[in-house]
Amino acid sequence: MGTYRCFKCGKRVDMDLRYERVRCPFCGYKILVKMRAPTVKTLKAR
Repeated sequence: MGTYRCFKCGKRVDMDLRYERVRCPFCGYKILVKMRAPTVKTLKAR
């Protein structure tokens, strides 16, 4: 089970892509973007 965001309408979609077809249930668009936790990366300058 994962949380995705529809690329077209921006609605949040919770689904398991192994068993369901890849389509937004609200608008029918086929492109979903995986939502990730906001993380801050710190890099050392050389």
